Amino acid sequence: MALNSVKEIGANHLSTDVLVVGAGPTGLTLACDLERRGVRALVVERAAGLFPGSRGKGIQPRTLEIFDDLGVIGAVLESGGPAPVGMVWRGGVRQGEYRMFDEPEPSDSAPFAGPLLLPQWRTQEILYARLTELGGSVAFDAEVTGLDQDADGVTARLAGGGTVRAAYAVAADGGRSAVRRALGIGMTGETVDPQPMLVADIRIAEGALDRDNWHVFPPDDAEADVTGGAAGAGGFAAICPLPGTPDFQVVARFTDGGEPDLSPDGVRKAVAARTHLPADAVTEVRWASDFRPRAALADAFRAGRVFLAGDAAHVHSPAGGQGLNTSVQDAYNLGWKLGAALRHGADPALLDTYEEERRPNAARMLELSTRIHQGAARRGAATRQLGLGYRDSSLSLHTSTGASDITPRAGDRAPDAPLGAGRLFDAFRGPHFTLLAVATDTELPLLNADLTHVHRMDQCALYAPGLYLIRPDGYIAWTGRDEEGLRKYLTSTKLEVLRSYT
Repeated sequence: MALNSVKEIGANHLSTDVLVVGAGPTGLTLACDLERRGVRALVVERAAGLFPGSRGKGIQPRTLEIFDDLGVIGAVLESGGPAPVGMVWRGGVRQGEYRMFDEPEPSDSAPFAGPLLLPQWRTQEILYARLTELGGSVAFDAEVTGLDQDADGVTARLAGGGTVRAAYAVAADGGRSAVRRALGIGMTGETVDPQPMLVADIRIAEGALDRDNWHVFPPDDAEADVTGGAAGAGGFAAICPLPGTPDFQVVARFTDGGEPDLSPDGVRKAVAARTHLPADAVTEVRWASDFRPRAALADAFRAGRVFLAGDAAHVHSPAGGQGLNTSVQDAYNLGWKLGAALRHGADPALLDTYEEERRPNAARMLELSTRIHQGAARRGAATRQLGLGYRDSSLSLHTSTGASDITPRAGDRAPDAPLGAGRLFDAFRGPHFTLLAVATDTELPLLNADLTHVHRMDQCALYAPGLYLIRPDGYIAWTGRDEEGLRKYLTSTKLEVLRSYT
């Protein structure tokens, strides 16, 4: 289905498997995942094109692993770059560098160590190109004005007069989600900082500011906040070079009671008022927006056949770079479950685990983002999201794996490790489950080969001997020692579709 605008939809009445509302990182990630599973996904976007700004520029290691699985990691690594070292300025004089992020070394278990900076607009371009490769598309200028549900599906009404009928719909239409409001789902939260903020993509005269540092300008009456948060920072500004572009992203806080002026002259004045740069050093303003840092969580992530994902479900302070990454995790969690239900006949009750798993994780990330914004936490291991998991999920069952009950456990992210001439992540890559037999010759159950790939490996320091069922999103669903335990697990957790009856 090749749709490019609502004009092409016109008054047509279309049908698809999943309607995705919003072509941001969340919607595009979900659509890519669905398309590679053979699930038809139609993305509709009210804007005329992809989002043009750099806003969500921090890509965490767990998100990089997801992008690897989706087949876009090459373009992401080529376009992005590491976060530069922070540099504090005062009165036009450099005060010294500081590390804004803890920087661990890559390891066998985690091939991506630290965050990558990539402008959001470029992330979306890469995901959009991948979606096109997979046969999907986005209908731009397509605003959803209403939704109706029944026992069999969802009907969305579009501003152009057309309708879309789908088995399920996913609201990925941002923090002001029209779909969420139409469903009557509330958002519970708080204002993290009452002062308005400006964020803009700018170009700076050559030689006026180097691209080797993330430049931080505390106000004259405040100490530099070396955590990178905004607590007590008054009218601070930060200017960060954007990898792969000649642009910088500027963030400025306003404490004078006024609203940010988003005009090019307004952005120039904001930079000149907070830094040693003159206004004319800003040669171009390519995009600008304003916001008030807020933390809010949707009261529910699902209403019938409609799911909330990304900013439609949780709104973060930008501190710590958790919003986009948590949103991509939402899509990655929901994609395989929709695929199992729609493509392979899994029990639709499997979809109940989306809210069960993702809402608590989003709540934890909201708390972390707020603490970083307030200067109460560093950008450390928790922000990399490698430790997030689903141990308390009804889909996670950990039983003895033999010699010792060491990590990982059911619900944990399955770590990478050498596997023959390759890596475990090579075996995990794709829309399938993986049954991993570690240092055991136990008989394995007969599973649906299209849905589950089986691999054996010798002794591994990261996995105790035993059996591990790895979900398509890279988390361990079940651990145990024998095929009977796995059979019981599949029957009890709505995943019996994995078994083979041939």
